[in-house]
Amino acid sequence: MRLTVVGCAGSYPGPDSPASCYLLEAAHQGRTYRLVIDLGNGALGVLQQYVALADIDAIAISHLHPDHYMDICGMYVYRKYVPGGPLPRIPLWGPSGSADRFAEAYGLPIDPGMTDELAVQTWVEGEPVNLGPFTVTPRLVDHPVQSYALRIEADGSVLTYSGDTGPTSALVEAADRADVFLCEASFTDDPDNPPHLHLTGTDAGAAATEAHVGRLLLTHVPTWTDHELVASEAKAAFAGPSELVEAGGVYEV
Repeated sequence: MRLTVVGCAGSYPGPDSPASCYLLEAAHQGRTYRLVIDLGNGALGVLQQYVALADIDAIAISHLHPDHYMDICGMYVYRKYVPGGPLPRIPLWGPSGSADRFAEAYGLPIDPGMTDELAVQTWVEGEPVNLGPFTVTPRLVDHPVQSYALRIEADGSVLTYSGDTGPTSALVEAADRADVFLCEASFTDDPDNPPHLHLTGTDAGAAATEAHVGRLLLTHVPTWTDHELVASEAKAAFAGPSELVEAGGVYEV
């Protein structure tokens, strides 16, 4: 698998990065299959630096906060109105209520909403989904809305994406012995951090240690958070290789 960090800013787009968006690519049936994970605000424009929008094969949405899905609106416009279109429906997996939320975000009638452009299907806890070369297993994690960590396997390699979550054993299980753990770290250590919302660098490092992952990639750090402190907290809690991702970063898994 090849992972490209399209956007990694936490909670809202930052000056150097869109909100959450990741491109996963792997060989499949003689070509490259492209899976987009999350499509937060600001991501659609930058995504086009790495892939033509018509060449995206599937989309996976971790949860329905705008910094993880709002640019679905632009994707809908592209697929509906591109010259020579409309394009065939693209598979999209997300939490329950995704199709209605997308329609509401663009001011469309719920029926049909965007369903002529997006083949929206709902994650089921622990039930694997096959998308080209990828097997994606969603695990429900700890966030104010229905939010999933995604364990993604292809050709013997494993990448786990945390989505947004507070500390939970489900995240550790999703990341078990993953080659790469792409994990949010929105907070620094502070007893006043709100519960059931996000991780600190320490939390991310502790989860990586417990899950015995190969490499920890820290993401979703808001602009207002001390990035270097998040990174140092993670390094203190995880002895393996770890780093903060940046928009444009590319990783082989």
